[in-house]
Formats: sequence, structure tokens, C-alpha cells
Amino acid sequence: MLRSLYDWTLSMASHRHALWVLAFVAFIESSVFPIPPDALMIPMIIARPSRAFVIAGVATLASVLGGVAGYAIGYGAFELAGRPVLEFYGKDAYFAEFATRYAEWGAWAVLIAGVTPFPYKVITILSGATALSLPVFIFASVVARALRFFIVAALLWKFGAPIRDFIEKRLGLVFVVFVVLLIGGFYAVSFL
Repeated sequence: MLRSLYDWTLSMASHRHALWVLAFVAFIESSVFPIPPDALMIPMIIARPSRAFVIAGVATLASVLGGVAGYAIGYGAFELAGRPVLEFYGKDAYFAEFATRYAEWGAWAVLIAGVTPFPYKVITILSGATALSLPVFIFASVVARALRFFIVAALLWKFGAPIRDFIEKRLGLVFVVFVVLLIGGFYAVSFL
């Protein structure tokens, strides 16, 4: 089933309403859909490099709006389903402690998940469940998703189809290394 979803997503890249399809995929990927919008963005940009940054902008905007929907799912569904389960197992106090820590460091989690291959939808829902500040969540989401989508767009705009293999196979690793170095740098500065 996942392969057929992926194939459908790729087939939409040449559709005359591809930007709308991209917006839809980016929106639902941020809360429930398993296929990242990159699968649609890459062939769209290769086909029309002059629209690379418009495509990245659409993906960013729709992804952040979908992230807000994921936040709402976490915020609303946690009270309906999550909290009763925690109370049943006597773990509701642990969640309060976790939520306090997440509220302090949640912006970093959103930034990391928004840029790396880690499923962004998990963080959007968790952000709502822990009631992370919505403005902080939105700001971190905009920064992370724009960084991710505009880097992909810039690489494809500059290098075209030859960079596709690198983006599909190695860019996630590059983003992970970048995040580790960024966090390591902040950690090192805090001790100097």
C-alpha cells in the first residue's frame, strides 16, 4: 500500500494541478500522511526549475498549516484518548514532567524534526499534546520547513536532475549532521 501511495504521489508531479496536489500532500504529511512532500517536489522542480522557489514556498506554507492541524490533533485527542490511558496505568504524573521538559526544549524538537528525516507529524502531534506554545511551534515550524524545502529547491534549481540522487539518498544524513553540529555548537558555547 505504501508503494502505491508513493507511486500516486510521483504521478501527480506532472498533473496540471500539481501545486494544489503538493499543497494537499504537504498539509496532510504534517499530521497523518506517510509520504513526504519531497517525493512530489523533486520531480516538479526538475520539470520546471524556474518555479523551484514557488514550489518550495507552497510546500512550506502548506506543511506549516498541516503542522498546526497536527498540533490541534495532539491538543484535542490527547485529552480524549491519551490522558485516560496514562491515568489507567498511573503514569499521568510522568506525562506532566515530560510536558514541562518539552515546553522548555520543544522548539528544538520542532526544528530538528522539521529539517531531518524524523517524522514531522510525530512532533506536531506531540507539541499539541504537551501544549507547547503555539507561537513558538509555528515559528520553529516555519524556520525548519522553509530551510528544508528551500535547500532542496535551491539544489535542484542550481544542479538539476544530477543532484536528485544525492537529495533522495543523502540529504537527510546531511541535515542530521548539520543539526548535530548546530546543537553541539550551542552546547559548547554554553560552557565557554
